[in-house]
Amino acid sequence: MEIGNKVIHNTVLDKLNKCGKIIPHLFNIKIIKRNGGEQMKKNLKKFGMILKNLRIKNELSLRDICKKTEYDPSNWSKIERGLISPPADKKILIKWAKILGLCRQKESQEFIDKARIAQGIIPGDIMTCKNAVNALPAFFRTLRNEKPTKAEIDNLIELIKNP
Repeated sequence: MEIGNKVIHNTVLDKLNKCGKIIPHLFNIKIIKRNGGEQMKKNLKKFGMILKNLRIKNELSLRDICKKTEYDPSNWSKIERGLISPPADKKILIKWAKILGLCRQKESQEFIDKARIAQGIIPGDIMTCKNAVNALPAFFRTLRNEKPTKAEIDNLIELIKNP
């Protein structure tokens, strides 16, 4: 939904009902500038295609994958089409990765990272690393083609040398 020059993006958090079935719940509304909103839409669609391709590669129908993951078929379909964000819960994403045949740690982590990108979230393991968090502003400015300060460059060099 657009309001002026901003886009409201709904994020979904999964909860368990009394029977143990996963129910998606709206938990956050992010307001993003329109240009960022377009990139978010692209990221959601990209993750949706990855999810769909993995499902098809494993010869699973939409109903089959939803039975195995205990996830709502309507919402799974919306994620595949890039209409809603994937779940925020890391345990659910790990479960999905295993069911989709991503058994190696590296594959599973990459799948989770791609889900975080689709959600517009910096992964938690990055956010818990003080040095990495301190370097993020300089990193973001570099991505925006803005010149970082000498201190920020030195901080990035130190982070690369000693992670």
